[in-house]
Amino acid sequence: MKISREAKTAVLVLSGIALFIYLFSYLKGDDIFSNTNTYYTEFDYNALSPSSSVTVRGNKVGKIEEIKYDFETGKTRVSFSVNPKLKFSKSSIIRLYETGLMGGNALAIVNSNEGELAKPGDYIASEVQPGLITSLKSNFSGISSDLDSTIRSADTLMTNLNRLVVDESEAGLKSTIEELNATLKSFKSLSYSVQGVIKANDAKIDSILDNFNSTSENLSKLSDDIKDIELAKTVTKFDESLTSINTLLASVNSSDGTLGKLLNDDALYNNLEAASKEMEALLLDIKLHPARYRRILSKKEIPYQPPTEDQKN
Repeated sequence: MKISREAKTAVLVLSGIALFIYLFSYLKGDDIFSNTNTYYTEFDYNALSPSSSVTVRGNKVGKIEEIKYDFETGKTRVSFSVNPKLKFSKSSIIRLYETGLMGGNALAIVNSNEGELAKPGDYIASEVQPGLITSLKSNFSGISSDLDSTIRSADTLMTNLNRLVVDESEAGLKSTIEELNATLKSFKSLSYSVQGVIKANDAKIDSILDNFNSTSENLSKLSDDIKDIELAKTVTKFDESLTSINTLLASVNSSDGTLGKLLNDDALYNNLEAASKEMEALLLDIKLHPARYRRILSKKEIPYQPPTEDQKN
């Protein structure tokens, strides 16, 4: 069978068109001979581009198929396809994240491993992970302020250094360097002197450290001994003593005992006061009339005469 030239030309043209379609799809990341499952998610804004990657733990498993703006909800609806071998739950999260410093974005499937498996055409919840560029943008004002403060401090430091080096000539710089070398030599000699003192008193320093260690050990033992003292029993006994004192004071105030009656009985106090006055008068009479009491056994009675005011005084 002889094929005409027109048929050959048609076959070549159709083959070229098919090859062009295949190569164009391949360059876009599509494989027209592979089967995929398509799912949907939504974001508040669009930060993706067609053919952006869909990853799982950093591995590419699919791509963005279509991005549409939903005029009813005001959100961006994204459809993406993944390899049908990938199985994940319907409660998983589709995370929008930055893939690099150039601002590229991709989707990551964060599988929750809970609930039923997602089916093609299901809606999956989404979230946005802040990236490095986003964080820098949000904190740019603080970073710029800190950078400005750092630059100002460096400028102040250089100004102060310039003020120190007054003479900018070669001789002045040499003089400054010589003074700096002399200062460093002084510090070096001082360090040697300190090392010599330490070496000369090495034994004393060791003794001081040993004494400090022994003192710390003694303090530790003393603290342990203080802990071993039965402070709780001592406090309990002191509390019992206070209770007994309170009971004694309560019985005194209640006027039930002898001491309470002595403190609270007004009549007894008045009687004692009258008796003391009579005793005072008796002693005064004995002082004024001793002869009366020397003849107390005689038959002649000497009448009592109260003392005058002068005698009382």
